[in-house]
Amino acid sequence: MPPVVVVLCAFAAYFVGYRVYARFLATRVFHLDPAAQTPSHALQDDVDYVPTRPSVLFGHHFASITGLAPMLGPAVAVIWGWLPAVCWVVLGALFVGCVHDFSALVVSVRHQGLSIGEVSRDVIGPRARTLLHLIIFFGVALAMGVFVYVISRLFALELAPGSPGYPQAVLPSVVLMVVAMIAGVLMHKKGVKLLPVAVVGFSIELASIGLGMQFPTMGLSASAWPLPATWTWILLAYAFAASVMPVWALLQSRDFLNGLLLYLGLGLAYVGLMVGGHEFAAPAVRLDPEGAPSMVPFVFIVIACGAASGFHGLVSSGTTAKQLDKETHAKPIGYGAMIGESLLGLLATLACTAGIASPEQWHGIYHDWASVQALPKKIDTFIQGTTAFLTSLGLSPEVSSALIAMVVVSFALTTLDSATRLLRFNVEEIGATFKIPGTQNRYVASAAACGVIALFAFYEVQVDVGGQSIARPAGLALWQLFGTTNQLLASLTLIVVTIYLRKKGWPSWPAAIPAVGMMASTLAAMTVNLSKMTDPLLLGVGGLLLLLGLGVLVEAVLALRRAPA
Repeated sequence: MPPVVVVLCAFAAYFVGYRVYARFLATRVFHLDPAAQTPSHALQDDVDYVPTRPSVLFGHHFASITGLAPMLGPAVAVIWGWLPAVCWVVLGALFVGCVHDFSALVVSVRHQGLSIGEVSRDVIGPRARTLLHLIIFFGVALAMGVFVYVISRLFALELAPGSPGYPQAVLPSVVLMVVAMIAGVLMHKKGVKLLPVAVVGFSIELASIGLGMQFPTMGLSASAWPLPATWTWILLAYAFAASVMPVWALLQSRDFLNGLLLYLGLGLAYVGLMVGGHEFAAPAVRLDPEGAPSMVPFVFIVIACGAASGFHGLVSSGTTAKQLDKETHAKPIGYGAMIGESLLGLLATLACTAGIASPEQWHGIYHDWASVQALPKKIDTFIQGTTAFLTSLGLSPEVSSALIAMVVVSFALTTLDSATRLLRFNVEEIGATFKIPGTQNRYVASAAACGVIALFAFYEVQVDVGGQSIARPAGLALWQLFGTTNQLLASLTLIVVTIYLRKKGWPSWPAAIPAVGMMASTLAAMTVNLSKMTDPLLLGVGGLLLLLGLGVLVEAVLALRRAPA
């Protein structure tokens, strides 16, 4: 089947899913009320609780959920062929991921904008809240530690020895932050309308990409350009500042402008794919790649954010729920933004299968499981594959790769700053539960969040690789646990939603069916992983996460038995 046909079928599925299924969820399952008072109005503080127009909040939410993961996951999962990845990215998003994000947002809005971990206290019980808080804390801190590690390598002169980095993305990233802060002040404090701010801001953003190409190291010599460790400290300082600033001062406008950049990149890439005569270099299905685990259930775990992600539920219930102006806006923002992320996951799948020049080159990249595990290499494969689509439109390889690299870096940074804020909320909630002094101060909580992220980015542990003990950052050593942790959190979130709907007497099957499927695949994957682990660190942390998840599951079953049929 040609890639163009695959794209057209996927677009049709997205259209029908949003028009039919999303409407059913909004009207028949959750009964959204446009007149209901949302937490952004009831608890408005102009720091975290800020009523926000839906177009701006969509961009903020979309950029926050869209980080590296929807590019990383499909870039690995295509080792089993393009067909399983495409099916899960599209159908998994419509019936699992979109439902998950949308329902987490609605349930949080009806619980004062609290995180899904805190909501579970009322829906399931206080023990479930504590267990979920611990899973959330580990999952977010681990992911952001790895994101900091990867972004610092992207900013460096080399991704790895012999593989150039993308320092040209640094200048436009800095320019975007400055423009975003100015835009935030103009719109929130000066009352300037969105359209002129968006046009001028986006024009400056595009011009800065050209400046980045012309001055990739901003006039510094190669020896003076910061090393990855220095970039890591800079990124942590930025994450702290973004976490404590009012949400309107940076995150909303930055994410909105980032969204415009991604819309442009996605649009150009898909048009380039459809007019460029590209064909699949990968097989449709490949059942037994060397060294790879079984396709089922691991294709679901590996793709993660491209189809369904527990992290999205944290964004929905952590920051977005505090800014939702009306309940009815949950449909385009919660369900619609996940379709947008699925579009990115689909593009990543196609870039790593139809953006490769030949079957021989594809098999050279995906010859075995070990060859696709390096995180920077996954990102580079996505960038190069998408660049091939853009060059079909007549753009030069240099301009194409610069634009895609900027898209990648921008969304990794956006997820980093939003996730640090989420981790700050998590620290505050844990501190309130255990009455830990100082944790209700956003500066203290943000510092604690950045400290844990730094631990995963810097602290090295000894891991066994091919019989040799090698030092690796703790985040990388534990990264293989992220996929299962993320999907475990997604299934637990859907369970919380299921119980909420049961207690309301509303149809619960839209959440219950994907919850069971996600929980079954995740527990199966965790069990298989644990049976193969020999490293004490991985075995200990993985076993603890499994016990925490089972603990929440037991609490949920007890709550279900108490809920009305």
